[in-house]
Amino acid sequence: MRFTLRQLEVFVAVARQESVSRAAEALSLSQSATSTALGELERQFDCRVFDRAGKRLTLNALGRQLLPKAVALLDRSAEVENLLRGKTGFGSLEVGATLTIGNYLATLLLGDFMQRHPDCRVRLHVHNTASVVQRIANHDIDLGLIEGDCQHPDLEVQPWIEDELVVFCAPGHALAGKQATQAELEAQAWILREQGSGTRLTFDQAMRHHAQPLDVRLELEHTEAILRAVESGLGIGCLSRLALRDAFARGTLVPIATPTLDLRRQFCFIWHKQKYQTGAMVEFLDLCRQLTQGLSRSDQIDTARPRSH
Repeated sequence: MRFTLRQLEVFVAVARQESVSRAAEALSLSQSATSTALGELERQFDCRVFDRAGKRLTLNALGRQLLPKAVALLDRSAEVENLLRGKTGFGSLEVGATLTIGNYLATLLLGDFMQRHPDCRVRLHVHNTASVVQRIANHDIDLGLIEGDCQHPDLEVQPWIEDELVVFCAPGHALAGKQATQAELEAQAWILREQGSGTRLTFDQAMRHHAQPLDVRLELEHTEAILRAVESGLGIGCLSRLALRDAFARGTLVPIATPTLDLRRQFCFIWHKQKYQTGAMVEFLDLCRQLTQGLSRSDQIDTARPRSH
């Protein structure tokens, strides 16, 4: 074998960082050692895997083909090393989750996973759907839990559980607890998630037939900020019923019935089609499915603790 795992590790790090210096920092290597390892890989096979523009390196066609295979080989080698060291074989797990899932479900599931496998290094990255999809496509993270649509040709998408958005307002609002017409909804000031989020995509699709542009007073990236803004009477909002469950129970926010809108969507798992399924990924996905077994909608999940199994 003419290449080493260290050379592949350096290649993957440079591909992710698009910089030798940042890759060296991520790997705790000197910049010269990182540059030498990459150079040796290319010289040994008389090829180039990056296009170079100044200090920035971007994958060329060969590099894009090599990246998923290199990531898969490194994942397998990490499992082999852990097994030889007498560990579980679960070296690491990088999970990306969208905001609703990240805030209300992912930490619960990862907590249970980490109790079972305390030696596994686990990291959770919470971003909107567009960002999670891009990071999976770039092989930056192993697995994504998303609440929006994903049509990326390189990604595998598997449905998890149905979720439903709800239009809501403060208790003193004129539409509180009522059934709103399309015209009444169009006349409101709205507090919404930002473009690129799965929640915003579902909302925009449901409202695509409205006659005039909506009065979007605020676009916010955080669910709690939207809840506080709507509680303060700044407008009405639209979020997952899962995120609104506690506020509805307290009576600090109330639903608005919207029979003309289809606000259903699907929570999904995503990963790269060429991604090697590590033991950590397989077990974490199994935990997710066990948590929702027998349930039809996300707000039915008991978030106090994972279900026994």
